[in-house]
Amino acid sequence: MSRRSFVGASALSALAGSGAVARGLTGSVRPAPMIDGLSFLPENLEEIRLAGLTGMICDVSRVEEVRDADGTPRYQRNFGVNDKALDAAVSRIDASDEVFLATRGSDIGNQPGCAAFLQFQSCETIGEDLRRIAYFHDKGLRVLQLTHHNDNKFAGGAIEREQSGLTELGRAGIAEMNRVGLLPDVSHGSVPTILQAAQASRSALAYSHGACRAIVDHPRCITDEGIRAIADKGGVIGIFMMSFWLTTDSRPEVDHLIAHIRHVINIGGIDAVGISNDFPMAGQENLRQLGNDNAEGVKEYLGWWRAMRKLGIPGYEDDPEHVVIPELNNLSRMMTIRTALLEEGFSQGEVSKIMGGNWQRLLVDVLG
Repeated sequence: MSRRSFVGASALSALAGSGAVARGLTGSVRPAPMIDGLSFLPENLEEIRLAGLTGMICDVSRVEEVRDADGTPRYQRNFGVNDKALDAAVSRIDASDEVFLATRGSDIGNQPGCAAFLQFQSCETIGEDLRRIAYFHDKGLRVLQLTHHNDNKFAGGAIEREQSGLTELGRAGIAEMNRVGLLPDVSHGSVPTILQAAQASRSALAYSHGACRAIVDHPRCITDEGIRAIADKGGVIGIFMMSFWLTTDSRPEVDHLIAHIRHVINIGGIDAVGISNDFPMAGQENLRQLGNDNAEGVKEYLGWWRAMRKLGIPGYEDDPEHVVIPELNNLSRMMTIRTALLEEGFSQGEVSKIMGGNWQRLLVDVLG
């Protein structure tokens, strides 16, 4: 057993003896939660248990690719497809013993299986009809992202030549999310969108998955000002697994992920950071099939990357060299990260917050 594996295994028993534990309804002690701030329902739902997750924000939206007149690809999540996608996800969850539909943050750990908080990555599903926010809430949706990469009717996206913020519809939409009890998610938003959403929302909000612009200067990454705005509101920034937004070094490593975690803590405090995936539960499948050969696997991203360069979007000047951190492109990523944090000198209590405690607190604060 490697030192990292030994420390990871020891961490589980150590957590039970530290302050990083919780008590269930029967009074029994259970380990601190491990919560993924953004992942997806796998085909084999047993993978959720194998990943060791107590909870997850689970994107159940489906993307339709459309192309501009010049052939530029756009990826949209429209109402009809995603209304059906939400129903299908709820049905799959209801039939499983591995995961359950969570509607309140307090559901985490209070019944068997992983608590899944369902999310759409964009308000394109809402269109201009704000009644759909309550409609989707009634069906089980609990997290709603304002936009995905590009501008929409609610807000400005990060991947645009010119940055714009919330629209009037977007402000009204956030007010409706606050009213019905949906967690607003500003991932993929422009700088103005993130700052204006933090001002507009009565509740805390999430930047469910991303990285820090102070480390990788790319518009998909959040600025220090954005980190402070979310942290001051009581929200959480999730650091994800997409390595080309974690480092410009030629070889991505776990330490690069930890550098982003440290940066969020330095800017926003220990309560402001969590872990996210943004790949399928078992990892980016094409890279896994390639034995995590990043030089080969990155090729599937180059068409989109170069299309953004052609449009003059900042941050796309140079081709990326990798997609994944090989050590994390698997079901055991959460324990690997936990072990690495302990090795890097984080305390048990700090690790508990980073690995899930902060997400749990946010979900309880916003959803009850």
